[in-house]
Amino acid sequence: MIKEDYQIRGFRMKKYLFLLLILTSMSIYSQKNMKKIINTENAPSPVGPYNQAILTDGTLYVSGQVALDAETKELVRGTIQEETEKVMNNILAILEEVNFKFENVVKTTIFITDMNNFKLINETYGKFFNETTAPARETVEVSALPLGARIEISVIAKSN
Repeated sequence: MIKEDYQIRGFRMKKYLFLLLILTSMSIYSQKNMKKIINTENAPSPVGPYNQAILTDGTLYVSGQVALDAETKELVRGTIQEETEKVMNNILAILEEVNFKFENVVKTTIFITDMNNFKLINETYGKFFNETTAPARETVEVSALPLGARIEISVIAKSN
């Protein structure tokens, strides 16, 4: 064999090793960043074909939570403040399942059936957040919510 043959073989080997390295890196990255289903017994089970939350790439997407009691599977019926507090505690249980806190929440969406309850909901909701790190948010009035709930909240949280 001549010197050029060894150089060509060396180039091919480097090319294959480089390709192998890229494929291995992609596999490790995709396994690390695959979506992970999050469910906890400390929050109510979903009432449809969805999960409590999905964790992917350090971001937690929490499905809308209503004031269901995880043990009794019954909707908390009381004041709008009691419903809101139950919803927030359900969200907290899901956050804690992945070692997150309310400080990790970057976005919330609140659905309510009566905008006249906005002030009372806001007061209860606000107790769970530090004003300086509170997330972005919108509140939308809707005509109805699942199971006759008056409030539903979904959140997006990000690891630090």
